[in-house]
Amino acid sequence: MTAEQLAILSAGVFFTAGLLTGIWKWRAIMASPNAEAPYYVNIAHRAALLYSFAALLLAFFAARSVWPEIWNLAGVIGNVVFYAAAILMYCIHGFLRDTDNQLARPHRLGKREMPAWQMTLFMALLAVGEVGGFLVLFSGVLAAWWG
Repeated sequence: MTAEQLAILSAGVFFTAGLLTGIWKWRAIMASPNAEAPYYVNIAHRAALLYSFAALLLAFFAARSVWPEIWNLAGVIGNVVFYAAAILMYCIHGFLRDTDNQLARPHRLGKREMPAWQMTLFMALLAVGEVGGFLVLFSGVLAAWWG
């Protein structure tokens, strides 16, 4: 599978997740006396839709990058893995209704408290994976233009 194909596949999966979480959101709104969905159900819905279009942007850059395919694939993976992890965590928090701010301390997952270092490590890896992954693709496009 090429980097472009993985990005397009991811876009399809994330868009489908956005549509399905939209149904979840609508059902929660209809069942709520305040006509509101749980906070992280809203976040999961919006993030999945946003990440689907972000994945298409990754596909666009991957298709035009002059770097070796393995570099482009790593760049796409660095993004879509963390997009998927974020959507999954938002869905879990939406299902559990355990927080309206996953970054607030103490970090909670259901009734359990998570060690602060885990969230810090995850966020650091996310920043490196997403920003670094995109910079690989973007620099590959710039190299094609001015290389």
